[in-house]
Amino acid sequence: MTHRFNTLGLDYQPDPRFAGLGGDYADPVAPVDFPKSVIRFRNQAAAGTVGLAGLSEPDWIAAFARFEPLPGNQAEPLAMRYHGHQFGVYNPELGDGRGFLYAQLREVGTGRLLDLATKGSGRTPWSRSGDGRLTLKGGMREVLATAMLEAQGVPTSRSFSLIETGEPLQRNDEPSPTRSAVLTRLSHSHIRFGTFQRHAYLQRPDLIVRLIDHVGEIYDPAILAVEGDGPRALAFLAGVTARAAHLAARWMAAGFVHGVLNTDNMNITGESFDYGPYRFLPRNDPNFVAAYFDQQGLYRFGRQPQAVLWNLKQLAGCLVGLAAEADLAEVLNTYAGAYREALCTAMFARLGLKRHDEAGDLDLVNTVFQALGAGDESLRWEPFFFDWFGGLASEARALAGPRGMLYAKPEFVALRQAFGAFEPDRAERLSHAYFAKPEPQELLIDEIEQVWSSIAQHDDWTAFEAKLNAIDQMRAALA
Repeated sequence: MTHRFNTLGLDYQPDPRFAGLGGDYADPVAPVDFPKSVIRFRNQAAAGTVGLAGLSEPDWIAAFARFEPLPGNQAEPLAMRYHGHQFGVYNPELGDGRGFLYAQLREVGTGRLLDLATKGSGRTPWSRSGDGRLTLKGGMREVLATAMLEAQGVPTSRSFSLIETGEPLQRNDEPSPTRSAVLTRLSHSHIRFGTFQRHAYLQRPDLIVRLIDHVGEIYDPAILAVEGDGPRALAFLAGVTARAAHLAARWMAAGFVHGVLNTDNMNITGESFDYGPYRFLPRNDPNFVAAYFDQQGLYRFGRQPQAVLWNLKQLAGCLVGLAAEADLAEVLNTYAGAYREALCTAMFARLGLKRHDEAGDLDLVNTVFQALGAGDESLRWEPFFFDWFGGLASEARALAGPRGMLYAKPEFVALRQAFGAFEPDRAERLSHAYFAKPEPQELLIDEIEQVWSSIAQHDDWTAFEAKLNAIDQMRAALA
């Protein structure tokens, strides 16, 4: 018997467009029947953006633990088909192995089409030897990651729901048995670079053309503004390249290391998603590696922009035959300039300063990175941006704070002088209570482990909730 959703908001606007592409792009699957459903996280703010904030607890569990179809939405979950390069090695056996696209709906106010998709919802045809499950710790980590990145202005999926599901799981990277969960994320799109790679591998340019047109209809109208498969392929790649450059720049300004920048973990709308062994930098270190299994440092912090460009080249390779290689290469050549400009904008946003002119702005960004490299181990990444938010408007606060002795050293004279040419952007933000604290909000690995320890040992979620509240205060202060 189909569940009746009695508490859907008037703003709920279903629009299941991906299902209309047909069976070449996804497989219908059934969610697993979990032994229990305990709501551990419910993102009311995100739910409000898609008309679902008023769902009762039974309706929430029906939707995000049992995944019963929402009215007017997809009739059944769809495990999306894709391939991908994993640490540089092509893998044609990929696809949604422990997740699926559950629903699509319009964002209140903007009308953007958004996806509700899962992680840990059971086995699919693409699970291979996996059990299709997610650990509760992994779900908790992803909730924290998305909250922190959103607060820092990084384009990211939003953790929508986390429900504990009552199964003991065996994992080689956690003390086992460990607890299980199912996560639902809200994102603009789950169409990956690897989605195109699959059709190129199978020599189906017709499916690539159809997918490009779909992207144009839903996500990037510039694609449909030109006629012909070749021009549309180039317009598609240009849009993806610009958005990927923006994302890479925001990661770098946030001091964030994704850890697994495979082509199946990058989507066409330029959002960060699927957080496994991520880390936030303790301090400036271009060689910092997030994943213990990344033995060669392929996705280390300082290499992330290069890794993104490499992934874009693989995507461009899927379009050969639709557009000339020289024209595709010309589009890819825009990446460096787009990344440089996006990094400058991202760094100014992190510093709370108004941009002035391109040359002077780049000089300041270079001076900031030099200062971050000049500090000793006491200079952590996030505290630096906290101390100097607003530039010289925060000089007295920075010099009186925990790192004041460090900033008074000669190594920081050039930085303080450089700040003199720039005005604070929305200086009233400095009056927020967040900036009266001695230390900023961070999300380092030790903090995450402490949060999990309270949950694992005592089922105590207060540290998790306190961390989310603190991150929300940060988001409000940075606006």
